[in-house]
Amino acid sequence: MVVKQIRMSGQTRMNWLIDAGVFVSALVAALSGIYFLYLPAGGYQGGRNPLYGVTVLFDRATWDALHTWGGVLMIAAVAVHFTIHWGWVVMMARRLANGLRTGCAPMSRGAWLNLVVDGVIAVSFLVTAVSGLYFLLVPVGGYQGGRNPGWDPAFLFSRDTWDVIHTWGGVVLILAAVVHFCIHWRWVKNVTARFFRSLLPAPLAARPVSRMVRE
Repeated sequence: MVVKQIRMSGQTRMNWLIDAGVFVSALVAALSGIYFLYLPAGGYQGGRNPLYGVTVLFDRATWDALHTWGGVLMIAAVAVHFTIHWGWVVMMARRLANGLRTGCAPMSRGAWLNLVVDGVIAVSFLVTAVSGLYFLLVPVGGYQGGRNPGWDPAFLFSRDTWDVIHTWGGVVLILAAVVHFCIHWRWVKNVTARFFRSLLPAPLAARPVSRMVRE
């Protein structure tokens, strides 16, 4: 019996690679964000902040760098993802507009759920990204007695408000992304398995995954 090489189209392979980039960068940004959510800043405060200086895998400066650049990479990867799927976005927007206008949306409950989750992800991502860029571009380090006048330029909101927006936008984004991942888990599993199998020689690609793991 001749075993054929498992193949994957260039478009599907590119989509997987971009989605993988979004996933990895989002995971780094999310984990580092959770670190800052549970380990407050502000110094030791005479013992009122006992978690100050606690090290979890890395020091605070490293977590800060991971959060910053993980967020930057995630924004870049999402921008590429959005550009590639722009046609789908336009199509779904038209279907939604037509459905709301006529009162008869030709979509199943599952499609509506997927659309709502994607909408929450889009809005929370935009909020988190814009507020994150604010902190990336605005100087840090406190007011420093006037030596850092750009500490809080009060662009639309105060720095504290931007911090609250970034924090809760990120929390909503993480929760919505988990739901999105669960909804599409079967697709993720199947396409990921096919992606790696397509990289193997035909005899190896034909073996069950469990057997390759034991070997």
